Amino acid sequence: MTLSPLLIRWFLAQQAAVGVARSVAPLDNPGFAQTRPTIAAPRATHLPRWRSPLGWLGGVLLALGSLAEPAAAAKQLSVKLGPVQSSVKLSDLQHYAKTGDIKGSLRPYQLLLNPSVQSTLQSSIPLDARAGNRLVKDLLNSAAGDRLLTSFQRVIPNSNRQMLQLALTRAATHAHGLSLLGFFQEFPSSEVVIDLTAVASLTSQMNLAYWQSQALTSILERELTVTETKNETKNETKTDTTTKAKPFHTALDPTRSGSQWVRQQSLVFRDYQRGRTIPVDLYWSYRSRGPLIVISHGFGADRRFLGYLARHLASYGFAVAALEHPGSNVAWLTEITQGRTRSRHGADLLPSREFIDRPLDVSFLLSELDRLNRHSTLLKGRLDTEKTVVIGHSLGGYTALALAGASLDLPNLRQFCNSPERVTLSIADWLQCTASDLPDELPDLRDRRVASIMLLNPVIGRLFDEESLAKIRIPTLIASGTSDAVMPAVSQQLLPFTRLHTDSKLLLTAIGGGHLSVGDPDNLNQALTQNLFMREQGDRETAALRELLKGVSLSFVKQLTPDAVYYRPFLTAEYAQSFSTPNLQLRLNAQLSDKLSSWLEMAALPLEQMAATAPAQPRQYVRTQVAGTGITVLLAGLPLVVFVLPGYLSSSINRVLRRRAQSIRVVPSLPLEPSEASDAAAASLQTPAGSAEVEDLRGAPSDLNNNALNNNALNNNALNNNALNNEE
Repeated sequence: MTLSPLLIRWFLAQQAAVGVARSVAPLDNPGFAQTRPTIAAPRATHLPRWRSPLGWLGGVLLALGSLAEPAAAAKQLSVKLGPVQSSVKLSDLQHYAKTGDIKGSLRPYQLLLNPSVQSTLQSSIPLDARAGNRLVKDLLNSAAGDRLLTSFQRVIPNSNRQMLQLALTRAATHAHGLSLLGFFQEFPSSEVVIDLTAVASLTSQMNLAYWQSQALTSILERELTVTETKNETKNETKTDTTTKAKPFHTALDPTRSGSQWVRQQSLVFRDYQRGRTIPVDLYWSYRSRGPLIVISHGFGADRRFLGYLARHLASYGFAVAALEHPGSNVAWLTEITQGRTRSRHGADLLPSREFIDRPLDVSFLLSELDRLNRHSTLLKGRLDTEKTVVIGHSLGGYTALALAGASLDLPNLRQFCNSPERVTLSIADWLQCTASDLPDELPDLRDRRVASIMLLNPVIGRLFDEESLAKIRIPTLIASGTSDAVMPAVSQQLLPFTRLHTDSKLLLTAIGGGHLSVGDPDNLNQALTQNLFMREQGDRETAALRELLKGVSLSFVKQLTPDAVYYRPFLTAEYAQSFSTPNLQLRLNAQLSDKLSSWLEMAALPLEQMAATAPAQPRQYVRTQVAGTGITVLLAGLPLVVFVLPGYLSSSINRVLRRRAQSIRVVPSLPLEPSEASDAAAASLQTPAGSAEVEDLRGAPSDLNNNALNNNALNNNALNNNALNNEE
């Protein structure tokens, strides 16, 4: 049966009108109920044609659909939509790829064929033949590659795993590199059948940057593994291809809880200058001494995301302050999706100003805690703010880098974001590009009280160039997961690590770890474990990583204390590898080999080339596209840990797009605003129930719950020594 143009148009209209049901969860906060809201697509006029989900779908459809092999070259492609099936000649498709001319059997698909589709068919990834063959083998031999083949079998019903593997392996060895047309030539079948419904499902979870990291998994596992012996004359570490974890014997175990009884207090500080209310969970003991530790959560999360780590560090006598950023936490997202906002920036899912406010939140908190350290009876001398360690997850990683002295590279960031194809590669691209609306003149966000930083699955990418990262001169630890589909490892962590010039840096790599693997498993939305291309492993699979993180983070902080030498053995490759499991290989490296650095540069190259020929567009139009990237990511079918809550979504999308389309401008300055946060918001804060080792202080007097900017704070509730003494 021939699929008529009228029927195709009807199907496209239905797809544009009917929402796509998805399981969603905030980016860094997996604690939401598993829901499946209906998401209505905005009108096509808001998105350029190539950015339309259907245009992208058409590109993938045609890309995946035309497969052939020299010995038994496919003559035609058959497309199925339910009971309806239509055929396309591969010769017509090849002609279109070369000339852009739509003829013959392609004419019914004219609605789907645009310059983006043609560019996709023409593009190739330049790979050395042997390197390409190795990359494909590594990918196909991984669990991720297994899922990929399973998905393609659903897309191509008349294929099997051997056929797909053969075609992909052969195509990767072509002289001109891996390309779609090369894949067409190598598929061993005379006819290819494409299930359009399966294509729609598959493309909703595609993420090129993520699959790059997956392709490098075996290489990373091999190159990051070190033996216990070194060549002292050449100062080179030998590599080992074995993955079996070797026991690490020592009398001291930094993963075990310390001897201190941990107290937990939920506080609220108010910054009237910037109009922000900062909730904080303070973990401390009566013997708290040494560096203060500040934990900054990711986008859409809260201060409890790393609660287990805060309690562990506090049990060793460190004071830990886990703060919440009011412009990018889960409460903010709730208000956004329900149409309630607390400031004029509230129509944005992530206001660009948040890239300024987040580091300022930490600096403000340090000043407030310094007051308590000097004047509070209970906390006096227990909060060493002059020697602070900042631990940041995801967007919190950016926060830590900014505090350490890295400055935003706005010119290169805007150039990157003005090429819309690049923006749709991963959620990390959307997150970065929201900063492109910042003014050229930015405040100095460096806080010299920050002595070292830990970045867990951070967003770095285009925010900081090599010159900016070279400004970091304090100890830095970066943790990365190769299965992180939100912050792809290559672009966001591995390459930036090679560009750090600090004398003290460490890379903790979880080969198989995801974006949320370091978080509290009790907060994990189990729906995320079912997503095909950004599947988060369960609690048991990632337990080893969290145990390692407890030991490494404690040892990292201890380097700022007189006990540094005793904890140095736990910052070694051998220690990290001892935690490895068959499903989660763990590595810790102080530097990367030249060979691996070259691999990483090569892996990043195809992403750069994909947008190299993007047509120039008027600046205002481009800014409109970039501004709506959060929604575009949602609708363009990228792997989705969406930052929106159930309900109100359709109206929120339309409202944001209308606002953006009507007024796209660069903010000329960062004016200070009066506080708009209500006291009710502070009163509604709740302290989570602690573990057995944590004393619950929910009933404690709110002696700390006031703004230290208040001139009367020292004489009133904020530093009420009598109230604090009542705690004893």
